[in-house]
Amino acid sequence: MPLTKRCAALGTAIGASVLLLASCSSASSSTTTTPPTQALSAALHQLVGMKDGPPGAIALFQTGSAPTALTAGVGNTTTKAPIGEGDVVRIASVSKAFNGAIALALVSRGKLSLDDTIGSVVPTLPAAWSTVTLAQLLHHTSGVPDYIKSPAFLKELQADPEASMTPTQLLGFVADQPLLFTPGSKYDYSDSDNIIVGLMVEAATSSTYESQLASIVTGPLHLAETSMPTSSALTEPFVHGYAVEEGHAPEDVSSSLNPVLAWASGGMLSSAADLNTFMRAYAKGSLFDAATRARQLRFVPGESGPPGPGTNEAGLGIYRYQTSCGTVLGHTGNFPGYTLFAASNAAGTRSAVVFVNTQLNPQSTPKPSAALRHVDELAVCAALGQAS
Repeated sequence: MPLTKRCAALGTAIGASVLLLASCSSASSSTTTTPPTQALSAALHQLVGMKDGPPGAIALFQTGSAPTALTAGVGNTTTKAPIGEGDVVRIASVSKAFNGAIALALVSRGKLSLDDTIGSVVPTLPAAWSTVTLAQLLHHTSGVPDYIKSPAFLKELQADPEASMTPTQLLGFVADQPLLFTPGSKYDYSDSDNIIVGLMVEAATSSTYESQLASIVTGPLHLAETSMPTSSALTEPFVHGYAVEEGHAPEDVSSSLNPVLAWASGGMLSSAADLNTFMRAYAKGSLFDAATRARQLRFVPGESGPPGPGTNEAGLGIYRYQTSCGTVLGHTGNFPGYTLFAASNAAGTRSAVVFVNTQLNPQSTPKPSAALRHVDELAVCAALGQAS
């Protein structure tokens, strides 16, 4: 299907994370034979074998000193190579967790306050948004309109999916709009929120968002495969992302959309191994102080995008997933060619990462999306050492 036709079908968030394209095997390996692992492996292979399912999938979980990775299908339909735990992937809205980590670390260091308002930190943004606080942005209770849903933005995207825009230009698509509701009164997932958080980070530090990402997160955690790209280019080894449509060969869309159109909201690259390391540290709260963590873990009802396993609730830059096997903290995301889930228990000792190389969402791909959500839950069960 031509890219322009797929772009015309965009109707919801970029990430959940970036831009919802409405259309848009290797043998499993394991160091254990526990029932949760067996169930997870079987579910991965079933997902890859579904109509409209992804070409490949990986589920990585860690209960001890080293992670276990299970794979099904391929990360590249040409070479038939499986997905590797160190292969780079577009992480979409899981970028929002990194956004939260940077902002909360700066709060912990006194550079920002969760009560700081848009108007006090970035006064050049619309006056109608000026009273919204950093906490409300991280909570998705700000009421700031989502630029991803702007008809003008979608028109620009359809015309040139590889366009490059600044964060201010992205917000410009909704800059003339008032808040959708009184800040703090309800939950409404908006990619604009994390773009604004990124600008607040830059204003508070007099430096670039990318430099703060490196100094606060990727450097200290030694995340060698994690970055914020400035173009749609990818370097090997990376997981190829595909648009999957019945009756057609999977179409490689790995570089069909410029990730700067999501920036701090969903434009990052990482690997399963790096996401596992990051989420264990982030969920544990090791990147900021206890008082900031306590504020982060005040939850309201609200699903991540796409929905994660079990019951979803939103904290500040993090979600709580209450599953049949226990509770974890993390984030999900999707982008043309990719869908992800990464989570850890609150102690940072048991974690799970799942991703597939096609974009799945409940609206346009309900059956494989439900199957993926089941895989996410089984990965949590494997991480927590519980049978589903």
